[in-house]
Amino acid sequence: MARLSGVGTGTAVSAAPGTTELSPLARERFAYRRSRARRSTLVAFASTLVFAGAVGAGIASSPGWPRVRETFFDAHVAWASLPAVLDGLWLNIRVLVVAEIGILAFGLVIAVLRTLRGPVFLPVRALATGYVDLFRGLPLLIALYLIGFGVPALRLSGVPTDTAVLGTITLILVYSAYVAEVFRAGIESIHPSQRAAARSLGLTHRQSMRLVVLPQAVRRVLPPLLNDFVALQKDVGLISVLGAVDAIRAAQIESARTFNFTPYVVAALLFVLLAIPTGRVADAVAARAARRQGWS
Repeated sequence: MARLSGVGTGTAVSAAPGTTELSPLARERFAYRRSRARRSTLVAFASTLVFAGAVGAGIASSPGWPRVRETFFDAHVAWASLPAVLDGLWLNIRVLVVAEIGILAFGLVIAVLRTLRGPVFLPVRALATGYVDLFRGLPLLIALYLIGFGVPALRLSGVPTDTAVLGTITLILVYSAYVAEVFRAGIESIHPSQRAAARSLGLTHRQSMRLVVLPQAVRRVLPPLLNDFVALQKDVGLISVLGAVDAIRAAQIESARTFNFTPYVVAALLFVLLAIPTGRVADAVAARAARRQGWS
């Protein structure tokens, strides 16, 4: 059977279609790399176990550990408070979904308004800029107090007074300022030739933005958008300051009932479990975007 030897690669490729045979040198290199990877994995796993064991031994040997274990890590209290905390977490998830949809839509509108050109749009651009400056500089906790307690005090007809609704509105207003800047960075990163090419094809400004600019901009800013989404998952717990019985508020109620802080640990673990998948997705999307930029 005829064979084609790769130049400088150490491989021998069979002439028969679909068959490939590695040379002894290539097999040796492959086995060496696999052994190095296996050894690196074992070393990393062992070092992690040693470090975790050292930290755990240090904490367990501290004088106050029995009291801390009883106060923060009581298994019976954790199991008893889990249903109430899970019910509160369901409210956090609903607020998260509604807020994320509203943030994406409203943030995109603000970003488009900030990128409008021409002197006639100066008032619109100034208003959008003022909005971004205001809500990026306003702490979320203060915004929750101002909107959650100030709006119901106005006693306006038709205005919602539910604490979860007002908390969701506040999250949308604050996070839209950050997301708008992310979208604006993506829009302005598109080369002007893209707009010119779209206009030369007869597309209007609105059509070129919708069909040419925005699809490319959204793909470029997807990793930072996912990072903002991870941050939002944590901040939805702040609606508890308005009295909404979410996971944190439920943990507070259970803690006051049992005189134990374990329900807070349960709520914290649930939030961490909620954030881990999104964080891994954000890392994967960022790595994919980096590879795409390296290929281009």
